[in-house]
Amino acid sequence: MTRPFLIIETGQPVASMRRHRGFPHWIRVAAGLGADEAVAVDVQRGDALPSRDGFAGVIVTGSGAMVTDREPWSEATAQWLRDAARAGLPLFGICYGHQLIAHALGGEVGWHPDGREMGTVELELHDTALHDPLFTGLPERFAAQATHLQTVLRAPQGATVLARSVHDACHAFRWGDRTWGVQFHPEFSTVHMRGYVRARRDALRNEGHCPHAVARTVSATPHARRVLRRFVRHARALTA
Repeated sequence: MTRPFLIIETGQPVASMRRHRGFPHWIRVAAGLGADEAVAVDVQRGDALPSRDGFAGVIVTGSGAMVTDREPWSEATAQWLRDAARAGLPLFGICYGHQLIAHALGGEVGWHPDGREMGTVELELHDTALHDPLFTGLPERFAAQATHLQTVLRAPQGATVLARSVHDACHAFRWGDRTWGVQFHPEFSTVHMRGYVRARRDALRNEGHCPHAVARTVSATPHARRVLRRFVRHARALTA
């Protein structure tokens, strides 16, 4: 039997988007995983993390929480991820998950000095991405969905930064050859992204942005989704 993926759920979508179910469902669909090919554990709500044995890989979701709050469930998850990364289990962190893996491995996470990044953004790949298993062959610039206030200010020692946006210098990194973090949301469709923009419209206005203008620029991000699907294929190959 094919080993399942563990999805570590670190938070819930904004309230207005929960009718579309939660992050594990969005990730599973975007990754092309069947219902029996993923196991979700909600660590924010107190679920215990399982033994890492028997999983093809791990995907860590986004969250409305902040890594810098050092919540007990978050710190315990960071320790689990640190051990898993060092043991060679393939890991893929999204947004909060990206930041949590960076924190777990000794990087620095904090508030972005320029504030919020939201909407469909353009990513630029570094030369380091040319031979990366998840990014090789992708366009030098491609679109991705993003919504975050905190960021990886300093990648973990030994990590390779793979992508940036105009706003954020560390939109993706790889640590070793089996651990990745991406600040963007490869699981977000245009429906998800526009829903987040609507939910944050007051905050955007208060920060000097026009939510209608941000929503109008939302577009499909197929290359970002390819990164997630490549992780699934790569992890399966590594753990076959």
